[in-house]
Amino acid sequence: MSTFWEARYAAEGAIWGHQPSKTVEHAHALFEQHSVQRLLVPGSGYGRNTRFFADHGYDVTGIEVSEGALALAQTHDSTSRFIHASLLEDVLTDETFDAIYCFNVLHLFLAAERREVMRRCRRWLRPGGLAFFVVFSEDEESYGKGAAVEENTFETRPGRPAHYFNDADLRAHFEGFTIIETGLVFDPEDHSPEGPHAHKLRYVCAQRL
Repeated sequence: MSTFWEARYAAEGAIWGHQPSKTVEHAHALFEQHSVQRLLVPGSGYGRNTRFFADHGYDVTGIEVSEGALALAQTHDSTSRFIHASLLEDVLTDETFDAIYCFNVLHLFLAAERREVMRRCRRWLRPGGLAFFVVFSEDEESYGKGAAVEENTFETRPGRPAHYFNDADLRAHFEGFTIIETGLVFDPEDHSPEGPHAHKLRYVCAQRL
């Protein structure tokens, strides 16, 4: 996966622009209700979402596998702390957080890896901490395109399989959590080669037991 992202960041730079996903505002509203201060952002990219949270007073830590993305983050978000690592590596073994915001990352892993990522994320949360995850839905236009890798998982870009979640599938990934809410959201983007478009994403907010 790191090879794919290094090549893409090298070719496209700040791929999705500098405005955060619209989902950060919804996550922020939920985090405020639960007095979140320390926030972990797995797959933090070049900081377009971490900067929003840092600007709103959160103590933000990002984990990112791409060195290219982290180089961009140094100029885009100088407040957050970033760690160069895969989500499958043993990092942050002695730290816990009030919440996790994870945008369009979980669907990039195959089934066994997704279970491991969720196991680690649960460990990184304090008891009662919140997890806000955003993933591809089965309503995405790219669903079913490319070679089938696993159930509802397709290599829509060479070297990058993507899993498409329905509601029941997403909920099933949150064993050891209480589901607070789930839903669909249309998230607009404008980047090459697609140009202006909107992703049909699923989100879940869940509380660690």
